[in-house]
Amino acid sequence: YYVIDEARRKRATMIFNLSGHVYAFDSTTIDLCLAVFWWATFRKHKGGVKVHTLFDVETQIPAFFLVTAASVHDVNVMDAIPYEIGTYYIFDRAYDDFKRLYHIHQIGAYFVIRAKDNICYEITKWKRRMPKNVRSDVRIYLTGYYSSKRYPEELRMVRYWDEEQGREFVF
Repeated sequence: YYVIDEARRKRATMIFNLSGHVYAFDSTTIDLCLAVFWWATFRKHKGGVKVHTLFDVETQIPAFFLVTAASVHDVNVMDAIPYEIGTYYIFDRAYDDFKRLYHIHQIGAYFVIRAKDNICYEITKWKRRMPKNVRSDVRIYLTGYYSSKRYPEELRMVRYWDEEQGREFVF
């Protein structure tokens, strides 16, 4: 971690012009041969480990990583992330846990996550003028029974049309 910190300081630039860092968090599974790594069983005939990585988008250097058993669900590793105040965290849909996301909000950090299709919400405010390819930018409250209790404050939801892929993304 000392070498990683040193490398990040040397590569630091201000490409986002934000007050904090911008991190992307995701994991990858590394398959292992069960004949050699018998301890890495996560399915009947498969072995492996999972590497969870907090990637500094600005410096393009990992800032934190954790190796777990391949059976560990991605969302459970959110508790191990060393969160920083004023920092932006980018997650994919696998990290849709409103209790953990609310914790990020409470410490004064920010997050972006791709919304699942079945999210229940109520719109409270619309933004009128939007940049190209932004279909909507609204303020919402979650209305699902558990999600509204786990994240009781207002959220922002942005719908974006990606011309290159020909599909819509909801954040």
